[in-house]
Amino acid sequence: MWIKVNGVELCAQTFGDPADPPVLLVGGVTMLSWPDELCAALAGRYVVRYDLRDAGRSTFVDPDDPGYDLRDLVSDAAGLPAALHLGRTHVAGIGVGGFIAQLLALDHPDQVASLTLVSTRPVAPGPVDPDLPDHSPELMGQLFGRPRPDWTDRDSVVDYMTESARLMSGSRGFEEQDARAAAGAIFDRAGATAAAQRASHLGTMFAAIDCRPRWRERLGEITAPTLVIHGDEDPFFPHRSGAVLAAEIPGATLLTLPGIGHSLPRVTWPTIVDALSRHTA
Repeated sequence: MWIKVNGVELCAQTFGDPADPPVLLVGGVTMLSWPDELCAALAGRYVVRYDLRDAGRSTFVDPDDPGYDLRDLVSDAAGLPAALHLGRTHVAGIGVGGFIAQLLALDHPDQVASLTLVSTRPVAPGPVDPDLPDHSPELMGQLFGRPRPDWTDRDSVVDYMTESARLMSGSRGFEEQDARAAAGAIFDRAGATAAAQRASHLGTMFAAIDCRPRWRERLGEITAPTLVIHGDEDPFFPHRSGAVLAAEIPGATLLTLPGIGHSLPRVTWPTIVDALSRHTA
């Protein structure tokens, strides 16, 4: 379904009974960042996932020259529970979706029943703070030192993104069949242009949008009960990023996933479902 909020139309999907406690899943950047089976497994919760603007099937304009900033994406996220009449909502953000989730908890605290942050960090794209680890140089060389795919060719994109998943996965996290299926599903839902495909697969709009002002210094203001989930082999947002979030958000709990990189592979789903179910009770 499409929901009009904040001047755009966001493509959203729901799982479960609307009478159950609501959980808003913020992807990084399409709704498929949260796998179908994982969403369906959150029994007893009314799960809502959606595509950010310029990704998937939401309003698409120009991810290479976006006319919005990070706070607009936060307003989008705030508008969804209101449009669906959900009331206070449990919020979980993964990757760059974790930026949105943090700011939602800071700027709209009355809307957030609890906060879950997965594989994210407390600073925006760009140079990191001196005490935070940056992306692994080895990973960045492997990711961006290889030929880019033909973004309009499905097989080319699936091969490229499957290799990206392997590089980001950690020692226990790579499942080729799932990675290929996920890349193909994202391709099929995105627009036909190269820009639309790059944005849906890589979140390229985050390299262009204005993310100021900083919010790390405000983490102590978060009042929502917070769970931080992070793989200890994440090469993109290394594990210390999650540890810092857990340390700087009052009362936050850190759940470390051994052998897991920057992903939510099938092997983690029982742990994730159990943790989210307990946290959103």
